[in-house]
Amino acid sequence: MERLLWCFLALIETSHLSSAFCLTDLHKKAFVFPKETENSYVSLKTQLETPLKAFTVCLYFYTELAQTRSYSIFSYATRQQPNEILIFWSKGKGYTFGVHGKQVSFQSFENTQAPTHICASWESTSGIAELWVNGKPRVRKSLEKGASLGKEASIILGQEQDAFAGGFDRNQCLVGDIGDVNMWDFVLSPEEINTVYVGGNLSPNVLNWKALNYEAKGEVFVKPQLW
Repeated sequence: MERLLWCFLALIETSHLSSAFCLTDLHKKAFVFPKETENSYVSLKTQLETPLKAFTVCLYFYTELAQTRSYSIFSYATRQQPNEILIFWSKGKGYTFGVHGKQVSFQSFENTQAPTHICASWESTSGIAELWVNGKPRVRKSLEKGASLGKEASIILGQEQDAFAGGFDRNQCLVGDIGDVNMWDFVLSPEEINTVYVGGNLSPNVLNWKALNYEAKGEVFVKPQLW
C-alpha cells in the first residue's frame, strides 16, 4: 500500500479531520490550516526514553503571513517549560529558535511567501544552535549549553504553547501548510541536512513523516503537497 494507516477513523483526502490517533505515512501530503483560529492544531506523538541532549528538526511550511504577523512553526513543550523547543517566525526580525526557555534570532530577509524548508539543530555539549533555510546555513549561535530537555513532551503544529498542550493565541497560529516534519535525537551533519533538503530519507528516530503518530483538532485537513 502506498500509504500506511493504522487508526480506526480512515482519512479521506477531502474530509475534515476529527480527533483521531493515527500512525500514517504522509509522504507527499501536508497538513493544511486554512484559517486563523485558536483551536486548530496537530498534536504529534512520540516516546522518548531519555531526556534530549541534542536534536534536529526539519520541515516544510507555506504561508502568506510573513509580512502580516508572527506565527509558530514548531512547538515542543514540557510540563516544566512551555518553550522547551520553539521555532517561530517573528515579524520584522526573522526566525526565533528557542531551547529550554531561551531564544536566539536568525535574521531573514527572504520572501517566505513560498514553500520554505528549514532545519534547526542544537546540542547540549557545546550549546551550538544551527538554522538552515532552503539548504543554506545561517551563522551558528550559542544557546543553553549544558541543558537537558524533558522527554515527556507535547509537540504541536499550528499553534504556539504557552502551557503544556494549551495556552494558544490565535494571533500566533499558522495559516497555511506544513509537512515533511521529521526529528532526530542528534545533530545532522551538513551533508545529511542537504540529503534531507533534496528529498532523501535518513530514518528519523523521534518524528517520522512516513510513520507519523498524530491527533488533529479543529479545522485541519490533509491534502497533497504544493512543493
